[in-house]
Amino acid sequence: MVLPMKTKPQGILLFILALLGSASHAEAQSYHLRPAFIGLSFEQPIYLTSAADRTQRLFVVEKRGTIQVFDPTAVELTMRLFLDIRDVVRDFRPETGLLGLAFHPDYKNNGRFFVHYSGESFRSFIAEFRVSADPDSAVRLSERVILQVRQPSDMHNGGQLEFGPDGYLYIGFGDGGSPDDRFANGQDRTTLLATILRLDIDGGEPYSIPPDNPFVDDEHGWREEIWAWGLRNPWRFSFDPHTEELWVGDVGEDEREEVNIVEGGHNYGWPRMEGSLCRDEAGCDDMQLTLPVFEYDHSEGAAINGGYVYRGRRLAALHGAYLFGDFGSRKVWSLRRQQDGAVQVDLLALAPAQITSFGRDALGEIYVLTIDGEVLQLTPSPPTQPPAARLSETGIFVDLATQEPAAGVLPYEVNVPLWSDGARKRRYLSLPTQGKIGYREEAAWSLPPGTRLIKNFYLPDTDRIVETRILIRREEEGWEGSSYR
Repeated sequence: MVLPMKTKPQGILLFILALLGSASHAEAQSYHLRPAFIGLSFEQPIYLTSAADRTQRLFVVEKRGTIQVFDPTAVELTMRLFLDIRDVVRDFRPETGLLGLAFHPDYKNNGRFFVHYSGESFRSFIAEFRVSADPDSAVRLSERVILQVRQPSDMHNGGQLEFGPDGYLYIGFGDGGSPDDRFANGQDRTTLLATILRLDIDGGEPYSIPPDNPFVDDEHGWREEIWAWGLRNPWRFSFDPHTEELWVGDVGEDEREEVNIVEGGHNYGWPRMEGSLCRDEAGCDDMQLTLPVFEYDHSEGAAINGGYVYRGRRLAALHGAYLFGDFGSRKVWSLRRQQDGAVQVDLLALAPAQITSFGRDALGEIYVLTIDGEVLQLTPSPPTQPPAARLSETGIFVDLATQEPAAGVLPYEVNVPLWSDGARKRRYLSLPTQGKIGYREEAAWSLPPGTRLIKNFYLPDTDRIVETRILIRREEEGWEGSSYR
């Protein structure tokens, strides 16, 4: 779908709505999501990142209050517990817990990293830790809290923190969670809520204010830490390493989900506006508001997950595109800005479970994290082949008369077979070339796209096939079935 870059609250809204109503549904998914690290499963992973230490190691943040680390280049994948702060993290609600992780730009030399977590008494904590002599283990007792923010509720607490190309630490906070911003934080610059902050954590104790922050020495009492405001819940944001632009996914309320490019000193409208919709009875023309680069309504999803501008090498066709998704609809999109100011948004894939976050490794490759514990990676989808017209054309059996399975078609049994009017059954499984089963101890195994499950039905006491049923795994949409008699 192509949308114009929005510069005014009114005027183009009907055009936007007309496009958003069906655009994604009309586009074919060109990629699928497969498990990136077979054999590894995490406990509610909500962030993935790498350290600025010239290694390929990946760090996965788990909502409960732990960080796991592993080397994806190792022959045998093994994760280790890097940090455990479950004693101070409160993760009793969907939007609380250990929410973010950022490594100092000079982490290789100073071993400093920062986390964002929900603590006691409805407080958000930004804390510094240090790594131990073991590079895969942090010093638990090295915690130094650099910022506490009192939250009015356990919703919309933000979560992201990221070092910018300028070396400053950027932190996202939501409006505190009330419907319609009942606590009136969105446009209040005397609070740190509903903002993105910008701090110099090397220039003072516990931090100092960058001299070019928009409200330095402000006479109104506005917080000098604020970089931008009017954001409902900037759950995830990231910098494009090439353009240095700050891309933000701001979670909406009832009407709109937003993709914003955030600049210092800009007001992004909440709660007076939600996306391009003016919610203020007095109107919105009296304020200098910055509208989103892109927005979508709740026919497409329910809660945006901001991602990354892709600068990796695996997926050349996506280079320079902003990848993002939605927690509720499980959709993953790409967004490109055109030279004429329009944006091109394409549906790439559908995740098998709700998306909690995106992650990026040291090489610029992007990952999708899901609530059921998986870390997934986009892979181009092969052309979908229609079902074979005859059983002999499926390639499952070398000879139908002898029922000899082809190479790679493996028999299996189930523990509790269903009763089918006394019919006997034989079951087979085949995996696509280089396909692997994702094993998990406490959840369903994942089967790669192209997997086939075959079941032959026989009359009692005979070897005559009455029916053959085949289920084919079709990307993330589910299974496609066919029957041969």
